Amino acid sequence: MPARHVVDTEETVELLRLVREIATEQLAPRSAAAEADEQFPRDMFTLLGRTGILGLPYPEEYGGGGVSYSDYLRVLEELGAVWASVGVGVSVHALSCYPLVNHGTEEQRARWLPEMLGGELLGAYCLSEPHAGSDPAAMTTRAVREADGWVIEGTKAWTTHGGQADFYTVMARTGEGRGDISCFLVPADADGLSADPPERKMGLTGSATATMRFDGVRVSADRLIGGEGNGLRIALAALDSGRLGIAAVATGLAQGALDKAVAYARERETFGRRIIDHQGLAFVLADMEAATVSARATLQAAASLRDRGLPFSTEASVAKLVATDNAMRVTTDAVQVLGGYGYTRDFPVERYMREAKVMQIFEGTNQIQRMVIARALDRASGRAGSGSIIAT
Repeated sequence: MPARHVVDTEETVELLRLVREIATEQLAPRSAAAEADEQFPRDMFTLLGRTGILGLPYPEEYGGGGVSYSDYLRVLEELGAVWASVGVGVSVHALSCYPLVNHGTEEQRARWLPEMLGGELLGAYCLSEPHAGSDPAAMTTRAVREADGWVIEGTKAWTTHGGQADFYTVMARTGEGRGDISCFLVPADADGLSADPPERKMGLTGSATATMRFDGVRVSADRLIGGEGNGLRIALAALDSGRLGIAAVATGLAQGALDKAVAYARERETFGRRIIDHQGLAFVLADMEAATVSARATLQAAASLRDRGLPFSTEASVAKLVATDNAMRVTTDAVQVLGGYGYTRDFPVERYMREAKVMQIFEGTNQIQRMVIARALDRASGRAGSGSIIAT
């Protein structure tokens, strides 16, 4: 991959070296076959957990890596460049841990986080529902209080790691108002919790996505995270960070496609010249590089705000929008560069193209991101410095 043009600490250099080694030696040889056979790579997540990668952005005192979010996103990019299903899975696991890390009690964190961040437990995030995807406040899954805990009834759709996870971070309604939603940590072996057969998807076929059913699932009172009625606020804050994760995976996916396209263009000859020497093709590759570099810069600018404790919600939406739209464009162009070969499964770029599409959909569709950005512009109307990435 091209140099990132940043000054890294010794620790960051060593971390990225480790991740690239795992990506090259462990992930890359497995990715094509696992995606073709729709095999969930649980052993890869165990490996990543035991090497400290699953808990990177969280505090060391709970078993995390304590790295900056900027560096964590660079790790996701490296994973996404070779196996998007694994990159997405790591991002979703971090998303599922977010409520407990940021809103749990000290007792809850000490009890559950070490295994969650250490790779022994894999998480899933249950927010969307069949009729409440882009509008989570309209969810109908309900948690009813009992003397010693809660009973959850309802259905959650599009759950990454559905049926494979060890715990589910679940948002459920606990009152009558649109915002009366709470967050629960539900173990996978809870009675009444089941997964439908995995969805048959266009891409990310190595990642299990399933509808989860909660039929009278009982959880103890200490499984409520962040207090009653705070679930929607927690969920939306978690999604800001999750969107940066998906933007990073999408940027890695674009980089992987670009690398394959450049390698092919340097080797393939037409009319007695390498195809990279034909200006029409060279300009396509140049645009692909510009799109990938632009996505990376936008992503890292948003991450910098997060690392400094500044508001970054709008910037996360911008990064998710830019990175995933660019990934769709770059992977499509990669197929075009390879011509007929690009359309075959003998080369990975057709898979990259199929995987890029869903990046524009999950963690909030790109239409939703545009709504978020437009509303932020409306709120900032008339104020100087509304473009916070530039202003800060």
